[in-house]
Amino acid sequence: MKADQREGNAPMKVLVTGGARSGKSGFAEKYAAVLGHEGLYVATAQAYDDEMRRRIDLHRQSRSERGFRWTTAEEPFALAEMLERSTAPVVLVDCLTLWLSNWLLRLEQEPDAEAQLEAKIDSLAAIFAAAKQPTVLVTNEVGAGLVPEYKLGRIFRDLSGRMNQRLAREADQVFLVASGIPLELKSLAFKL
Repeated sequence: MKADQREGNAPMKVLVTGGARSGKSGFAEKYAAVLGHEGLYVATAQAYDDEMRRRIDLHRQSRSERGFRWTTAEEPFALAEMLERSTAPVVLVDCLTLWLSNWLLRLEQEPDAEAQLEAKIDSLAAIFAAAKQPTVLVTNEVGAGLVPEYKLGRIFRDLSGRMNQRLAREADQVFLVASGIPLELKSLAFKL
């Protein structure tokens, strides 16, 4: 099977996860370049301060230096809709946990915030599963540390874990990147 196609010639769906500074974004960009000749890079980060603006600028610069032609779209909220409309040869989203955080902070005062976010995750997963082009999603593993002290942190951790599991079910490949080394998990998964 080619890297960009699964059986039946359906486009490849890939989830890349790992901790902060694990190398997951760099790996995802390189892998996306194998899947298509150019692509749409969907950035979900919002620049709230100078430090974050510098980080975003560094990411843009590093993408331009790698020689792959990206069209960058900054979309902190309407991610599912953007994926559904995209006609790019390959799509890379970096990152889902920032997208989830954006929504959580917007909805945190609403009594049904978790239910609304679960619905957004389900919508994103359905659109990911139906994508017409190779799609690479980057997310973070956030549940390997201590239990967050504050309620909002616990809600974020729980939603992130459920989101990652939901999208992993739809993915053809799931990579865990640790210390810059990608491991494909679905091929290693133990079957009950």
